[in-house]
Amino acid sequence: MKFLMVGAGLSGAVIGRHLVEAGHDITVVDTRPHVAGNCHTERCAQTGVLVHVYGPHIFHTDDTEVWDFVNRYETFRPYKNRVKTVSGGRVYSLPVNLHTINQFFGKAMDPSEARAFIEAQADTTIADPQTFEEQALRFVGASLYVAFFKGYTQKQWGCHPSELPASILKRLPVRFNYDDNYFFHRFQGMPENGYTAMVERILDHPGITLRLNTRFSRDQAGTYDHVFYTGPLDGWYDYDIGRLGYRTLDFERFTHDGDYQGCAVMNYGDVQVPFTRITEHKHFAPWETHQGSVCYREYSRECGPNDIPYYPVRLIKEKALLTDYMARAQAEKNVTFVGRLGTYRYLDMDVTIREALDCARSVLEQIATGGDLPVFSRTPM
Repeated sequence: MKFLMVGAGLSGAVIGRHLVEAGHDITVVDTRPHVAGNCHTERCAQTGVLVHVYGPHIFHTDDTEVWDFVNRYETFRPYKNRVKTVSGGRVYSLPVNLHTINQFFGKAMDPSEARAFIEAQADTTIADPQTFEEQALRFVGASLYVAFFKGYTQKQWGCHPSELPASILKRLPVRFNYDDNYFFHRFQGMPENGYTAMVERILDHPGITLRLNTRFSRDQAGTYDHVFYTGPLDGWYDYDIGRLGYRTLDFERFTHDGDYQGCAVMNYGDVQVPFTRITEHKHFAPWETHQGSVCYREYSRECGPNDIPYYPVRLIKEKALLTDYMARAQAEKNVTFVGRLGTYRYLDMDVTIREALDCARSVLEQIATGGDLPVFSRTPM
């Protein structure tokens, strides 16, 4: 069969590779001049630093198959994400851990003492938290909430935490030990030569035709047996009943001679600081040595028509519109909506790859049995 992948990011590349190895003909198109989507990396000509052009992407997973898959195409070097944050003019470690708690409150508590102390800080009058703010107050109390969660969340989402659902803060965001590794997954690392090199290798197959700087239009779909669409779900319909809400990011890029901040990620939790964080990209590849440095100040705002969508908002208004678009999608033939934009969900890279692998296998099974190919790689709701 002839398949078209709209988008040369992780979803399109992984599905395309799986299907081409099963003997199918694959064409991949992307409007950008490069592959890898938002995890695109490139060398800075001035400093030699490997830059995460659309913001940092750190690979972490417990999925052995996904880890083995990415390591087929790129060597992953060990990397632990250790985030710092500035709050009230002082620097702390994130996620909030025993060192953060003792430093913030000026104490020297052991784990059991700290746990009891935080439980005493928590607002136990909130029996059933409905908002992000209530959830945070119930988990950690007012002091830690204001210092480490309130301002950053307000800047990231563009609204007060009392307007966000409690589900955003799913579990207790505190560790009662000195572990400052931001993630807890078994496999964590960075691709030695960057994500773009990895995706280029995934797409390097004689049965895959890659067309960059190419804009897709729906009238092209008829020349293929099936389309895998990784663009925005509402974009497939030219946003004709409205746009699903996203947050986008603006990056203020600057260079520095030497080490600018001493770490890869420095958050700024105070709401009066307009940016959410500064990232220093040479620290994402600690096995390399560079005198110069490339940094991003990162600003979050509402996504406009000409912006790159990053995070789906998924509040009540968006969910109602999403339901309408989903109903229309279910009536489509010969298209599968995949990835974070196609399913309007926030996805980590490992989940994106897992869903792409599962989707490709499902497609092959349906072809073998004569069944209908899926409309969504994973249902958005």
